[in-house]
Amino acid sequence: MADYDSNRIIRGQAAEAGAIDAGLRAYMLRTYNYMMVGLALTGGTAWMTASTPGLLGLFFRPGVGGAVGLSLLGWAALIVPFIMVIVLSYRIQRMSLPAAQALFWAYAGLMGISLAPIFLIYTGAAIAQTFFITAATFGAMSLWGYTTRSDLTRFGSFLFMGLIGVVIASLVNLFIASSMMSWIISIVGVLVFTGLTAYDTQWIKNNYSASDDGTAIGRKAIFGALKLYLDFLNLFLMLLRLFGSRR
Repeated sequence: MADYDSNRIIRGQAAEAGAIDAGLRAYMLRTYNYMMVGLALTGGTAWMTASTPGLLGLFFRPGVGGAVGLSLLGWAALIVPFIMVIVLSYRIQRMSLPAAQALFWAYAGLMGISLAPIFLIYTGAAIAQTFFITAATFGAMSLWGYTTRSDLTRFGSFLFMGLIGVVIASLVNLFIASSMMSWIISIVGVLVFTGLTAYDTQWIKNNYSASDDGTAIGRKAIFGALKLYLDFLNLFLMLLRLFGSRR
C-alpha cells in the first residue's frame, strides 16, 4: 500500500513537472515570436520609410555635411518610443492584453521610422551582414541564458551600470561628436547587450509561473519580448557602427 501511494505521488509529480515544462516552452516560444514579429515590423517600416521619398521627407531633412537631420515629426518618432517603453514597463500589469499588444506593435513601428536613416548611411550588404552576425550572437547567448544553471542575477548590477554608462556617454557624444568616444561606446555597448541577452533570457524564464492565467502569461510574454527586442536592436546598432560599411 505504501509502495502504491509512493508510486502515485511520483507519477503525479512527474505529470506536474511535464505540464510546467510544456507551459514554459509555450511561454518562451510566445515571447520569441512577439520579439521576432516586432523586429520584422521595425525593419519593414524602416525600409519603407527610407525607400519612399515623400514619407522620408516628413520625418527627416538634409543636415550639414550630408548628415541626416530631424523634422518635428522626426523628433516625435524618436521621443515617443521612449515614453512607450516607460508605459509598458510600469503599466503593463494594469493593461488588457490587446492594449499591451497594440502598444508594443506601435512602439516597434515608430522605432522603424526613427531607424530609417541607417538605409541611407550604410550599404545594404553591411546591414544584412550585421543582422546575421547579431542574430547568431543573440541566439547563442539567449540559448546559454536559458540552459545555464548558473545564477546570472549577480551580474545584474554590473550590466545595469554598464547600460547607464552607455546611455550617458551616448548623450554626451551627441554634442561633442567624438569618433573615438563613439568607437568606445560601441565596444562597451556590444559587451553590455551581449550580457543582457543571457541575463534577460534567464529572467524571463524564471518569471514564468504555471499558476498564471492566460492574460498574465500574455502580459509577461510581451514584456519579455520587449526586453529581448531592445537587446537585439541595440546589439545590432552597436555592431553596425563598428563594422558597417558606409555609403
